[in-house]
Amino acid sequence: MRCVLATAGGLLLRGAGILLRRRFCSGPLLLLGVAVCVFYQTLMVARNRVRSGPQQQQPETDEDLMETRKFISAVEALQRETQVHLLSHHRRAIVLTGRLLPSDSEVQLYQQVLQKIEYKVQMSRYAETSSFLRTQQGVGGWCLLLCLSSSEHSCLRRISFTHLQRHQMVNLIPELMQAFSDAGGGLCWFVTQRSGADLPMKSHSCGTTNQKLQDPQHSRAQVEPSALVAVVNVYVVVTSLSPLTSFLHDISVVTTSQQQKGRPVKLRDFLQQQLGPTASHQALEQVKKVIGEVLLAASTNEEPRHISRCLLCFQLLTVTLYFSGSLTPVIVQVHTEFTFTALSEDTFDRQITKDLILDDTLRFLLPRTPLSINAYLSSQSEGGQYGGCRGTRGICLSEHDFLLLSLFQQQMKMPSPFQLQLYPSVSSSSSLSLGASDLLIRIGRYYELQANNSCRTEETDALTSQQSAFSSSQDEGACLDPHLRQIYTEPPLTLTPPFSPWVKEYHTEVTFDTVTVRIRPEPVSSACSVHLDEHRGPRMANYPVGLGHSRISILVTDDAEPEPTVMTIYSVHVVRENRPSLPMFGDHVMCSFMQDCGLLVHPTHSCGLQPHVMSQHPVQTCSSGHVPGRWVVPCLSCSDNRTCDWRRISWHPDGCYHRLVDGPLLQDCMRDRKVMFIGDSTNRGMMYFLMERVNSSLEDWGKAHDMLVYGNLNRGRTLVSYSYYPQFWLDKKQRPTFRQALLQLLHRSQPLVNSNRTVLVVGGVQWLNTNHLRTVVEVLDRESLCNILVVVKSLGMGFHLPVDGIRSLSLTEIQDLSRENDDIIATAEHHGYEAIDTFSITMGRYKEFLQGRCACHFHEVEKSWSKANRTRPEPELSSQSAMLDTDQEAGSHPPTYHVRGPVNQVYSEILLSRLCGTQATQ
Repeated sequence: MRCVLATAGGLLLRGAGILLRRRFCSGPLLLLGVAVCVFYQTLMVARNRVRSGPQQQQPETDEDLMETRKFISAVEALQRETQVHLLSHHRRAIVLTGRLLPSDSEVQLYQQVLQKIEYKVQMSRYAETSSFLRTQQGVGGWCLLLCLSSSEHSCLRRISFTHLQRHQMVNLIPELMQAFSDAGGGLCWFVTQRSGADLPMKSHSCGTTNQKLQDPQHSRAQVEPSALVAVVNVYVVVTSLSPLTSFLHDISVVTTSQQQKGRPVKLRDFLQQQLGPTASHQALEQVKKVIGEVLLAASTNEEPRHISRCLLCFQLLTVTLYFSGSLTPVIVQVHTEFTFTALSEDTFDRQITKDLILDDTLRFLLPRTPLSINAYLSSQSEGGQYGGCRGTRGICLSEHDFLLLSLFQQQMKMPSPFQLQLYPSVSSSSSLSLGASDLLIRIGRYYELQANNSCRTEETDALTSQQSAFSSSQDEGACLDPHLRQIYTEPPLTLTPPFSPWVKEYHTEVTFDTVTVRIRPEPVSSACSVHLDEHRGPRMANYPVGLGHSRISILVTDDAEPEPTVMTIYSVHVVRENRPSLPMFGDHVMCSFMQDCGLLVHPTHSCGLQPHVMSQHPVQTCSSGHVPGRWVVPCLSCSDNRTCDWRRISWHPDGCYHRLVDGPLLQDCMRDRKVMFIGDSTNRGMMYFLMERVNSSLEDWGKAHDMLVYGNLNRGRTLVSYSYYPQFWLDKKQRPTFRQALLQLLHRSQPLVNSNRTVLVVGGVQWLNTNHLRTVVEVLDRESLCNILVVVKSLGMGFHLPVDGIRSLSLTEIQDLSRENDDIIATAEHHGYEAIDTFSITMGRYKEFLQGRCACHFHEVEKSWSKANRTRPEPELSSQSAMLDTDQEAGSHPPTYHVRGPVNQVYSEILLSRLCGTQATQ
């Protein structure tokens, strides 16, 4: 018996029509020829099995496996010798994004994976707009074309599938696009035209991809309560129509009647959990059979116009199956892309599952070692065979056969979450030779049997650990690969540098209107845990993003022990921009506002910018610190806040003004005085502002949560003390009461004088109520300090954002807080205390908070190395922080600090004006 190998010989000898029977033949090529000849007898059995159907399949014998292994070895040897010449071959990928933005996570994922496997990526929206595809180089200068969602129409119009070169891959198979997609015409006629038994497919499954899924609810009433009733999305990759070859991903999205949203889970695990081992195996085989029948019908339909099939084209499909109590599902929808709309967006399940499966798919279809053989093949026409084959009983491999066979062998060999969905079937219209089809079947069976019977290698275990995040059984063991696979955020953040598991520090910028960021990092290995900010922090959280710089720490930990071990720390530095400001150089109008339209604290009052009539400077100073007022800003138009110069915004009380105390008078006013602060961090911010103004610098500060005493102010003539209240982190039984904290502060600040030379400033964000003020009256009366000056800092904005781990106020609760604020001010007035209405001041600028999860901090202390040339605010309540002259060389002076925060500056200056009274000057 003679055996002649076809185009594989031309692969190395690079000559059209060169025959294997020539005397010269390379080692691997000769080995492949011998392997095919020896393999011939075994293949005859395989042919009979294919023709007789699956029910006739017999177990593989040791001899079968050995002969298959010999043939695979010969193919691998030929691949290795070929690839020596191909390593320098340039690989170019064209990605058409359609309506997707370059910042879309799907586009970025494609780009990242392609670059990792050494593709040069060129992006464009459509084939018609691609500058590369319009050139002569664009005909054959690329090897991969990805037409993403909404660009399929463009690809089908522009790309000539009949003239694609053998090395070129496209993520569209025209026949399947015509069968299942409106991009290809939505032709579903093969469902009704098919002769014989009906397909396991609903008629509405094809056609428009925008059609809403019709869930067959009516059949649920007819099934037993314990029967399987579920909608299952499975993800299929079709790599060839002739012969039909497809692969099924492990992960599916399952929706049951008990769940509003789907959940990602391994299909095999889900079926076994619902049905048990035996029935689940039958159900899984039925899934493969149902999908296979429909794909076979779509691939063998006889279209009026002939389309030449693309050798290396592939198609992604989402097949929606409906189980209605039977082990055999029915197909209710087919999408010509991977869709995940059944998953929730809030928890990032949709994006994580999509990225995971797309990443798996690209790595499965595009091996790192190139298979771009076309440049080294002969110019003989596709499918042509070398002499000596016809009329013999030997097996001939054309260029088409060998390339498809090599790609299939690499895919089957590669550890991946894909399983061969159905054995390649030989249709009557198949252009692949029967011998090559037999080889595909035997190779597929060989690798499946090998995967089932052999232990996983270390490489396989490492890959499987990445895919098992959605498995019902989590991996056990130590965290051996403590890296992140991806960082998911909403809104999507553009990280610099682009994310890589090996890079630990990232920077990003967000706009002024971005006040929260939801973040969920995903580890490479499910054996590792992820916590935000601290060892026991959440895995996913909403973060408030304050103006300026914020930092999010991501800890990858090993939680195998009772105390988590931090393995790796990633940091994301977020810079939130200030409100966009337009400088005023010419004519402008003055506008004012009390509240933002995004948070209507007073529903009956106006919101947003309103025209403001500037009167002459009022002749009287304000009689209290809680006179109602509004924010005033110059704009080109009050109807557009983007035309305003927000750097010149200032607080204007109605009908009066607050005197500004300059430096020398402030120092004289504060001489021989003691100022005690009791409250939370917002009260502490006012204290540090006072200290900086009195001393003209701030040399010491801290985020204290206990007691502080500063006696070195104003050349030792002023004492400032502080007590943090409430100590919310302590158990309620151990937490000091307000009375206890106030008494401790008074005792630590002794000796005290019963006059306005002693000042008590009490207040915070939202803990203060009228009962606390009654306590102040009682304690001061008992301590014989009834005549000291008491200043009540009222409530403030905060806790208005949906942030994980802390309380979040609803709009109604914030409106209630406003009424409580009025009660506090009225009670303070009743007792003869000063009051500063910080709620009204912060209400209209609630978005301008600084660092802190409560979104209640309107101050921040920053380091400065310069003492000289510190400019003070102009003599009005401008909300812009004083600027520092940082031109001096860093390190020339000991470090000092500056209290930054325009809103905090306004109500802190009001505090100073109330402390100094008639000593204040304009």
